[in-house]
Amino acid sequence: MTRKPTLADLAQAAGVSLATIDRAIHARGKVSARSLARIQEAASRIGFFEPQFQTAPPPRIALRLGFVLHKGSQEFYRNLTRALERACHARSDFDILAEFRYATSQAPDDFCVELGAASDTCAALASSAVTHAKVAQASARLVHNGLPVFAVLNDFGRDAHMGYFGLDNLRVGRMAGWMMAQRLQQGGRVAVFVGGNRWHGHALRETGFRSALREYAPHVTVLDTLVNLETRQVTYEATLNLLDTHSDLRGIYVAGGGMEGAIAALREMRPPDKVALILNELTVDSRAALTDRYAMMAMATPIDALAASLVDAMVHATQNPATAPRRAVVFDPQIWLPESF
Repeated sequence: MTRKPTLADLAQAAGVSLATIDRAIHARGKVSARSLARIQEAASRIGFFEPQFQTAPPPRIALRLGFVLHKGSQEFYRNLTRALERACHARSDFDILAEFRYATSQAPDDFCVELGAASDTCAALASSAVTHAKVAQASARLVHNGLPVFAVLNDFGRDAHMGYFGLDNLRVGRMAGWMMAQRLQQGGRVAVFVGGNRWHGHALRETGFRSALREYAPHVTVLDTLVNLETRQVTYEATLNLLDTHSDLRGIYVAGGGMEGAIAALREMRPPDKVALILNELTVDSRAALTDRYAMMAMATPIDALAASLVDAMVHATQNPATAPRRAVVFDPQIWLPESF
């Protein structure tokens, strides 16, 4: 009967120590890829079979991805940053370094500067930039030069990038309008806040909101849209003015950032459930407003799913540029109500 090869036989055949064989088989320590290859070749040659062989992981490809976002100090963008970092780290086949840059304002030039700086070091970019010809042209030039660029949250130019990742903002606005209509059976006035006139997504939400109210609550008057620059203080002061000017104010829809100001003003000036407040994104402040019934609904982006899908598309575009599709990836909003918690 042929003798079964032992660990000592394998160590001798592979030219390594018995301790190295033990580590390789039982995964008790790190073994170099070169030693593993020698051990595996020797095992095959002498007929040594062990089901617990440690296998050499394929080498991870280094890749740098760039993200140009807005309002790095806001909780939502901090949460999005962490979600993108998790999505990058979750890739087992690539060693991804995520580079984050934040535009200092809503000015198109600020986004163009950050996109240009990130393009010098990154293999692919994604940005939540404003909708403006300068941004679209800068992005289109980068794509033309072989650098994949994606739009996230705000579709800043469909022909200027490789794809949009975010919500169907017109649908989001209509959902907010429908919910407001169910609440305001007795009529009254409603206010709408957008971050600025250069956010394509905010404009679509406003349009959807107004169209749904015209359809489902024609007895409700929608006031002129207010621009809050996505800041707490502007929204706070504007909300106080609305409450002081319009005694019949029954609802507020904050279609972008700055919702903390509306929440603070309502807490100071009105009891819970007096003004129907619909918010954008779930944060510590919006969760508290829902719990305390100062807000009736928050509509949130599923940022973990978005981040994973976006990173996958960015990686694919860097490795297979010829087959990378130009497409929009649209996610369903998460609906949060006072009874959700």
